[in-house]
Amino acid sequence: MNADEYQRLAMRTLAAGLSPQERLTNAALGLNGEAGEFADTVKKHLFHGHPLDREALIKELGDVLWYVALACDTLDISLGAVMAANIEKLRRRYPEGFSSERSQQRSE
Repeated sequence: MNADEYQRLAMRTLAAGLSPQERLTNAALGLNGEAGEFADTVKKHLFHGHPLDREALIKELGDVLWYVALACDTLDISLGAVMAANIEKLRRRYPEGFSSERSQQRSE
């Protein structure tokens, strides 16, 4: 499956009738909530002695992805286009791959 196909299929599960403002708010709040659940799972592993719950992390990543797809759809841009723009930004920022020095001296 590619990113744009995922976006199209994921949006089949969006509640109908939401305004663009409601959709964007749902995406922003959902991203924060799901990223928090991902972080909480890692925290429990690192600081509470729980075994690493890989399946839970994968599930939370899927939930994060759904909200990213919603944000993209609401902004009328494909997930694939956002991914491509991000890779281009990273190529400009780190043309030879990540380096701590370039990270500290970057202008964007």
